[in-house]
Amino acid sequence: MTIPITPTQPTGHEQAVEAARGVAAVLAKDALERDRANAEPEAEAQLLRDAGLPGLLLPADVGGGGLGWATALRVVREIAVADGSIAQLLGYHYVNVANLWWVAGDGGLARWGRASAAGQWLWGDAVNPVDPDLDLLPDGTGYRLSGRKSFATGVSTGDASVVAGAVRGTGEPLLVVVPRGAEGLRPGGDWDNLGQRLSASGSVTFTDVTIAPDQVLGSLAPDGATPRSSLVTPAIQAVFGNFYLGIAQGALATAREYTRTISRPWLLSDSRSATADPYVLATYGRLVAATRAVQALADEVGEHLDRADAAGAGLTWEARGELAEHIAALKAVATDVALDVTGTVFEVTGARATSNAVGLDRFWRNVRTHTLHDPVAYKRREVGDHFLNGTHPPFTLYT
Repeated sequence: MTIPITPTQPTGHEQAVEAARGVAAVLAKDALERDRANAEPEAEAQLLRDAGLPGLLLPADVGGGGLGWATALRVVREIAVADGSIAQLLGYHYVNVANLWWVAGDGGLARWGRASAAGQWLWGDAVNPVDPDLDLLPDGTGYRLSGRKSFATGVSTGDASVVAGAVRGTGEPLLVVVPRGAEGLRPGGDWDNLGQRLSASGSVTFTDVTIAPDQVLGSLAPDGATPRSSLVTPAIQAVFGNFYLGIAQGALATAREYTRTISRPWLLSDSRSATADPYVLATYGRLVAATRAVQALADEVGEHLDRADAAGAGLTWEARGELAEHIAALKAVATDVALDVTGTVFEVTGARATSNAVGLDRFWRNVRTHTLHDPVAYKRREVGDHFLNGTHPPFTLYT
């Protein structure tokens, strides 16, 4: 993989999008081969760093790009067109690094922001609330972290990770920082699922990892959360919606090229080429129209998340709830459309497009794998409950 070097941090929306497209172009060249290899995405992570993408959300006064969520989400989407796994890695990073100020306030940014910007750090996480809590044993003024998470995105390739644990004796849930290479940190290297194979999402084990006081970002207790600190959940759901959309766009682009250059008209067709067959045209038209509708909603969501983030401490629970419902709608339709697109493209490319050499299946495998992260039916219910009853979903690490 050839890694282009971008000497400066992108500081504008268009510049960031162009940088993302450059990364996507590199990733697209051997996306299928890398998917099959199922290796740790070390080179891919470095590609993101060299393009200046990890620092986009960090404030300019610590050396970051000073850009907002509308840009970050668009960047994730552009990367997903070529490689859904690396889009996941980067999208999770953006939410993880935002915890430096959402959960920890100015102190977290002062402690970790400048180093993160200077090194274009990628942030992983071990937060999955479905797993048993990690144990934080009080040790002097800090803690000792122990336990295992079966799902942890980016810990194995990230420069630092945010990790959720429960304090022994009180059960208080805390979010802490664990730098890469910390003694007692051991990634499992066991991510071998149907899709998202390069997302570095395997297990991780912590054995008496030292957590100093300045590594504690803050509490994740729902009853102690503020509207701003709870943005972690709608933000990650917005990331999901955008990289599902990007994967669907990538599937369409790949299928289009195949239809234009390889597909043949069906023997009962009156058309001289596959690109003139009315059924092929109508199917592509339906899929393109659906993805454009999701794109419009995704762009609205990015701007909405920007406004919520900019409100800072002035963000209300009412405003946060409206954002969560907006993003739930995106998650629902992006899931449905991405699954439809990545499955239906085979109908307009033909039987030969199922060849492993074509690799069109990777788009469906990636979407099918990650859309099971949390049941989309519950997102539909949230949207319906809001529409009929004006309710907002309560803050959890899934809503």
